[in-house]
Amino acid sequence: MGRRQYLLCFFFLCLISSDQGLVKGVVGLACNWGTQSTHPLQANIAVKLLKENGFKKVKLFEADPAALKALGKSGIQVMVGIPNEFLAPLASSVQVAINWVQQNVSSYISRYGTDIRYVAVGNEPFLQTFKDTFLNTTFPALQNIQAALIKAGLGRQVKVTVPLNADVYQTDSGLPSGGNFRSDIHGLMISIIKFLSDNNAPLTINIYPFLSLYADPHFPVDYAFFNGTSAPVVDGSISYTNVFEANFDTLISALEKNGFSSMPVIVGEVGWPTDGDRNANMDYARRFNQALVDRINQGQGTPKRKTPPDIYLFALTDEDAKSVRPGNFERHWGIFYYDGAIKYQMDMGNGKPLVPAKGVRYLARQWCVMSPEASISDPNLPNSIAYACNYADCTSLGYGSSCGTLDAKSNASYAFNMYYQTVDQRNGACSFSNLSTLTKVDPSQNPCRFEIMMDLGKHETPPRRSFAGGKENPAAMMAFISALILIICGAY
Repeated sequence: MGRRQYLLCFFFLCLISSDQGLVKGVVGLACNWGTQSTHPLQANIAVKLLKENGFKKVKLFEADPAALKALGKSGIQVMVGIPNEFLAPLASSVQVAINWVQQNVSSYISRYGTDIRYVAVGNEPFLQTFKDTFLNTTFPALQNIQAALIKAGLGRQVKVTVPLNADVYQTDSGLPSGGNFRSDIHGLMISIIKFLSDNNAPLTINIYPFLSLYADPHFPVDYAFFNGTSAPVVDGSISYTNVFEANFDTLISALEKNGFSSMPVIVGEVGWPTDGDRNANMDYARRFNQALVDRINQGQGTPKRKTPPDIYLFALTDEDAKSVRPGNFERHWGIFYYDGAIKYQMDMGNGKPLVPAKGVRYLARQWCVMSPEASISDPNLPNSIAYACNYADCTSLGYGSSCGTLDAKSNASYAFNMYYQTVDQRNGACSFSNLSTLTKVDPSQNPCRFEIMMDLGKHETPPRRSFAGGKENPAAMMAFISALILIICGAY
């Protein structure tokens, strides 16, 4: 397969917005803040983490009350999201949209001074894997939210947008100049873009090159990085040396082709996970993020848009309760661990390093591990591991992941400990058919971390998510757990 065929593959971009681009705003870093975690970082601590690392803008995937309150008078601009499951009711009635805006936008602006600038209607609703689930509700919901903002007197201050996956556009020629919107949604895309344009609102696109590496082992790895050495892809007078520029300019070509050459664009999500796959690792994440930050600090855009757009890094922290339907890496997108600890260091500009979260309190320094006397041939071991991994995050144990080279007993120990920590070291939680025991000796083996969770009881209790355990795709989760059990029990 030739490199040209990869031009639309998803890529990975990060941070930093610019007030010199087509979307005006505060110069600084921008980030996605997700809260699908069994032990979410306390909102006040997360906001301080954002500020101390220079983030001036943040995107929330839902109107989380604690986050919106903590962001009040913080100096951080906010994009607040509406989950896809809300699109149908919002599309059905303007009054529903009016109520939503009053509860989730107006009240936080007036009562807490939260600087909400955008409402993101849906999240990648036209993703091909969703088929036509949201095709008939996204645009009406967008129109009703806009009407509700106008009624609330916020039509100028708060803009609507729809975060879309990069699969909404394509190129038959394999070159950016051939870009156009997907034929099955072309008319709908033009209607939405015209509506956004008429209301001086931006189009938001998420671009993920990592997924290209995940899907195709023959993808040219260097083409995913700004400082790679891949041979350029030549498109007329333009030479593309990385897939992000090619992907983004494919969108710009599609906009130009349909009469929207000046349409403002936001890159709503770009990121690189650090675990859960052989290409999801610290080195790749650091390599790309650092080159990206350097590039944007220098004010470098793409061949078709010389000024960089607002770009939101995905994501602030890891989220261990996310669905693993896309892959085990889905829980490891953070530039920080779940608790705000630094994964890898970066120069954020002018020599400023990343700063970890402060004020985080943890459970007792103890771990649940497989007992030295226990045997991996014990018939109770497979069910014990399956139970632990069904209720806790074992994705770091997968092939190519940070804990993927542990021996059989250490694999079982990791599973037992993740369950023990996820349920807050509850009494009796480290009793897997007499196979486990508590230890105060850290069993971590670089690069595999045996976690100790935050003590939510010592913080202002944030809303927490029940562990998803792959419930959105039980077959995929059970296949992963089954393969893990076979590895641990020596079947491989």
